[in-house]
Amino acid sequence: MFFRWDWLRPQLTVPIVPTLGPVHPDALTVSVFEDILRAADTGDFLPYDKDRRWGGEKDEKVLREDVVHQPEHTLIPTLSRRGRGTVKVFAYGLRDTVVDEAAELAAKLASTRDVAGARIVRPLGPETAHPRGTRIQLKDFTVRPCPAPDGSVRPITAWPTTVQTTFAPFAETMAAHGLAFLHTQMLAGTCGPVLTAAVERRIVGAIGPMEVLPDALGRHQLMPQYFAVLPEVRGRGLGRVLWRAAMCWGQFHGADYQLLQTEVEGPSDRLCRAEGLTSLGFSHTTQA
Repeated sequence: MFFRWDWLRPQLTVPIVPTLGPVHPDALTVSVFEDILRAADTGDFLPYDKDRRWGGEKDEKVLREDVVHQPEHTLIPTLSRRGRGTVKVFAYGLRDTVVDEAAELAAKLASTRDVAGARIVRPLGPETAHPRGTRIQLKDFTVRPCPAPDGSVRPITAWPTTVQTTFAPFAETMAAHGLAFLHTQMLAGTCGPVLTAAVERRIVGAIGPMEVLPDALGRHQLMPQYFAVLPEVRGRGLGRVLWRAAMCWGQFHGADYQLLQTEVEGPSDRLCRAEGLTSLGFSHTTQA
């Protein structure tokens, strides 16, 4: 076993695992960290990796030989060859000096691996006074029934054909939110249902794909979705209606929970906080 849990566990202020992202707090075990090291050797997806939905090969892998694991801090670098390439160093540890050490390691590895990007990922606990970056939030479906959405939300396939055809221009407009990629997966028939909202027979909002998969403990997780509403129709509550419809879908299809990542103080962040989700902490990414 590579990792000593008595060293690593006190450093994990947020349940974030390199190459996997956020995991349920109960699934944050030494076995998960050992799994990502083994996956680095094989290049395979882990059975509970959310990215395996998209097929192909795992792009990001841990640089096992460059991991720094000490009693007071742990640095776990990853490499992605996408685009011009990026090295990320996940900086676990309670002392602020861990960021400087992570930056030095990231810069060195970016140079030796001949990639353009060098970044530091710093997990910050939920008690952080001035949060930055991405908030990790938990929606627990086992606590109470999800409120029914009050509005017209349907799977894209339930709309008349004339309405369905408006999804393509909507997706292109919201490409920065991942909707163009989602549309590609929809056309290929490789993803779950997509819930949509329409105004005047035109798609103006969407959330999906809707899929439930087991996590490392075998509990059922509603997978992350792409989620967007056209700017010109925001402020009407369509985002809340879409989100609630997605949560109802997840609960109905047996999900135990969902983990959401929201930009601090962004629209989705404010929505999730208003809906009473549990904040697990933050992930702040900076250039090395």
